Amino acid sequence: MRILQLCKKFPYPVKDGETIAISYLSKALHELGCEVTLLAMNTKKHFFDIKKLPAAFNHYKNFYCTELDNELKVKDAFLNLFSKDSYHISRFCCPQFEKKLIELLSNDDFDVVQLETLYLAPYIPVIRKYSKAKIAMRAHNVEHEIWQRISDNTQFWPKKIYLQYLTHKLESYERTQLMEYDILLPITQRDLDYFHKMGYRNKAFVTPIGIDVRDYMANDKSFYENLSLSFIGSLDWMPNIEGLKWFLDDVWPHIHKLYPQLEFHIAGRNSPKWLLELKKPKVTVHGEVPSASEFINKHSVMVVPLLSGSGMRAKILEGMALGKVILSTTIGLEGIDATDRSEVLFADTPEEFRESLDFCFSSNGQLKNIGQRAQVFTSKAYDNLEIAKGVLKAYST
Repeated sequence: MRILQLCKKFPYPVKDGETIAISYLSKALHELGCEVTLLAMNTKKHFFDIKKLPAAFNHYKNFYCTELDNELKVKDAFLNLFSKDSYHISRFCCPQFEKKLIELLSNDDFDVVQLETLYLAPYIPVIRKYSKAKIAMRAHNVEHEIWQRISDNTQFWPKKIYLQYLTHKLESYERTQLMEYDILLPITQRDLDYFHKMGYRNKAFVTPIGIDVRDYMANDKSFYENLSLSFIGSLDWMPNIEGLKWFLDDVWPHIHKLYPQLEFHIAGRNSPKWLLELKKPKVTVHGEVPSASEFINKHSVMVVPLLSGSGMRAKILEGMALGKVILSTTIGLEGIDATDRSEVLFADTPEEFRESLDFCFSSNGQLKNIGQRAQVFTSKAYDNLEIAKGVLKAYST
């Protein structure tokens, strides 16, 4: 099968949920005999010099990228107030990308064009004009739901009203695009149910994020040392910043008072200035780390304090594959059918986080067992090769 994969950022290095989801599925499709061609935007925000790609980046038949400056601009955001277009979407409209897409579609016959996220939907008319390929939308999230949750959690009224306005336009766009897909690949069953409520009626196949557990070497040394907490994630993604700030302001002071020797370590790319300058007792901000796996392995408990978001958190799967204990909000664990105090720990309020940490400190070795169960759970439920087999079957029927 010949697949053209369209991405809004170059899927390397593999350091965030989006690149993890894209890379592991494309690798598995390649392993199953597909010819996968990549066309990606190389944005100013997530720019990568493709000359630095390692030799192991060889699962694509061909790959192409076009540069795009899609940074937020005050003037453009203001002018968008007088437009019906979604500002979230319009930032990814790129003439150079469209030109390259037309060239690829004109010179090659693809069976499927796979769009990675809603932000590639503006190119559907071009695909229809120049190709007979099926159009598959891989919906990493219900996009407007993320922003709806963020606006719901925003207290500053001018910002809240502005976010609600942007969310309304994004929801309208997301809804109108639903009938343009030949097949929808949502990340979770919950998201598929949501899309059905929004009016989607065509073919669909739930495609969770998959990983290759062979890439994750667990180290249980942290379970025999003093308990410590970690957080890792892209720190230019608003739900991560929102949740981390809430945890630092509303949860950490109480935890630190109860457990003054407990350390909290934070890592992530594009850390904002306020976080890098943060001075809180026993909190260390590392910025971007060379190896996410090595960082995660150093701490027995990974904290995921998300208050908004949609889809799945790939970093949780990585933490579970490394045998760590995930301490997360319910929203953070959406799409991952793990059980509280069996494979993970749930907490949604400061009090529940405190209770979970009380359990951690009095677990008498149970934490390591939770981590081991998490490893088994991940390998069975989120194997990238098995997921890719299901995608191919859905494409072929």
